[in-house]
Amino acid sequence: MNAVGKMLIGLHLGNGYGSQSGAWRMPGVDPESYTSFDIRVKQAQAAERGKFQFIFLPDGPGAVMTDIETESPVFNLDVMMTLAAVARETQYIGLVATGSTTFNEPFNLARQFKALDIMSHGRAGWNAITSSGEDVAANYGRRIPSSQDRYGRAHEAIQLIQSLWGSWGKDAWIHDQKSGQFAKKDQILPINLQGKYVGSRGPLYIPPSEQGQPIIFHAGGSPNAHQLAGRFANVVIGAAFTIEEARAQRNAFRAAAKSYGRDPDEIKYIAGLMTTIAKDKRTALDRRIQLGGSSLIQKFEYLQKMLGIPLDLSLINEPISESLLENARPSPYDPRSSNAFKIARQGWSVLDILAHGVIDYHPVIAGPGVEAADHMQAWYEAGAADGFWISPDVNSDGIDAFVDQVVPLLQERGLFHKEYESKTLRGHLGVPDQYGIDPRV
Repeated sequence: MNAVGKMLIGLHLGNGYGSQSGAWRMPGVDPESYTSFDIRVKQAQAAERGKFQFIFLPDGPGAVMTDIETESPVFNLDVMMTLAAVARETQYIGLVATGSTTFNEPFNLARQFKALDIMSHGRAGWNAITSSGEDVAANYGRRIPSSQDRYGRAHEAIQLIQSLWGSWGKDAWIHDQKSGQFAKKDQILPINLQGKYVGSRGPLYIPPSEQGQPIIFHAGGSPNAHQLAGRFANVVIGAAFTIEEARAQRNAFRAAAKSYGRDPDEIKYIAGLMTTIAKDKRTALDRRIQLGGSSLIQKFEYLQKMLGIPLDLSLINEPISESLLENARPSPYDPRSSNAFKIARQGWSVLDILAHGVIDYHPVIAGPGVEAADHMQAWYEAGAADGFWISPDVNSDGIDAFVDQVVPLLQERGLFHKEYESKTLRGHLGVPDQYGIDPRV
């Protein structure tokens, strides 16, 4: 359980269509959602109606990672402009975007996120990550640096950005029309920091927001990520497929925070959950089959590796035979395999097993809202997560389905708040105030 005493929920908001590649073709979906800021605003408002603590915009300034002939790219046109549009049309929900420290100058990141924090009245969060793909590096005319250099730069960049955020003193802005004093000059100071990788003179000409400064998020699970998040982050976005795996990840991040002299409760571990909420399991699976199209068939080969048995594509609409299942063993190389094995043994057809999302990048709930609520309660009460970020299959109706069918169950069970008690992201997450760098780190 987290220190706030209630679970946290965020919305993963990618390209405007949804987490499944076929979302753009679903009935009722505006095919132009990809370039519509109005639709993104509407989706954020749906999450705010559900009292979500934040929306989270992934970003990857790399090449188009999908088959552009038939699939939409997964990212937003520009995360900061999208959140600026959302900030003007929402009141409470936190606004979090990814910004890489590898190819962005700290001064630019510091200014953009602090301006968003001012515009949203203290609701901004920065998902500080490193870039790792050569396709991304190529867009900047560079090669990807070594892991040591990427993380070395990230540590320096975050400290520099937080220093810039704090370079305008808390009480520096007077704006007294009578006396004519606009600001206290002695409280707006240059930074003059130069490290091995980055530097800036400063200051940043932006006063504190209602929450002081943006909150640092981090997504990643490597030892490097533990160090970076343990030192700077208040929220970690994780990827885990079992309670045991999630609990181990959460504990590793909490231990890392403690090693830097911080209270482990200051770091919140958010697990991923992909949802197809429908009136019953069959309806949900049929929806996912419609969404998956030929991409489900492409996953057929991999399912054989997960289960360790040969399957016949011509029998994709049949359950796996008893004799084959007796020889099946979950692959030790993929943590999702035990779930695929469990579902196979329930007697579903091979196509239905795939429709359960056994090869998706987070656990999948396909069924009525109570299944999602049960999953979230089990993980939360087992100390496996402080909350969840939800990736609906199709945004146009999937966000509302979660808000209408899952959130009320969590509220009835006393697991999720009924109203916003704060207007800032820091308040929503129950993390301590910070302005400038953390003196303990």
